[in-house]
Amino acid sequence: MSTDTAWLAANWAQIRRRVDDACREAGRDPASVKILPVSKTFGPELIRLAVGLGLHRFGENKVQEIRDKAAPLADCGIDWVMIGHLQTNKARDVARLASEVQSLDRLELAEALDRRLQQEGRAIDVLVQVKTSHEPSKYGLPPEQLPAFLDSLRRYDTLRTRGLMTLATHSSEPAEVRGCFNLLRELRDEAMTQGHDLPRLSMGMSGDFPLAIAAGATEVRIGTAVFGFRS
Repeated sequence: MSTDTAWLAANWAQIRRRVDDACREAGRDPASVKILPVSKTFGPELIRLAVGLGLHRFGENKVQEIRDKAAPLADCGIDWVMIGHLQTNKARDVARLASEVQSLDRLELAEALDRRLQQEGRAIDVLVQVKTSHEPSKYGLPPEQLPAFLDSLRRYDTLRTRGLMTLATHSSEPAEVRGCFNLLRELRDEAMTQGHDLPRLSMGMSGDFPLAIAAGATEVRIGTAVFGFRS
């Protein structure tokens, strides 16, 4: 292995070990939790190194970044996952380039994505982003609106609703962070009793993923611990 990729391989192996340890601590099978590498702000060259390590699925916060990176990495077979707040006027690029949206939070966006996906002849997986914290800066569907929203999504054949996503409150108090994750799991469990098949819970990032795993996360979104600090 070249020195160019040795540090990245070491980072990936370390975060996988930490996630596995958190799973065992929570009494869960490590195979039940996936890691989504978050490549926002990092360039195509670094992502190509990650592809060389066997990674092919990357989370991005901005549609512009997916658009800028998709062309030079077209030969890599990458699945781009939109995890940031999405404006309806960006639906065309997402329908063309992304394999998944984890930040679906309103019907207006669902309609825009469905319309563009129909034109592309595609269907994608989506997760509904739920606002579980009280921070004004956080996006997401209010929890009380989730049941009706999930029912409304049934009409869109191009959107395969697979689960829920959230951003926990930014707090040094584990109880507050844990409360956000537990709420998402409870909302998912309730929705499943209403006939919705929602196997996935995307929650937890570099700073709080052990709490998310203990609460039932099936996927954690990790950027810094994989790629390093952003400049």
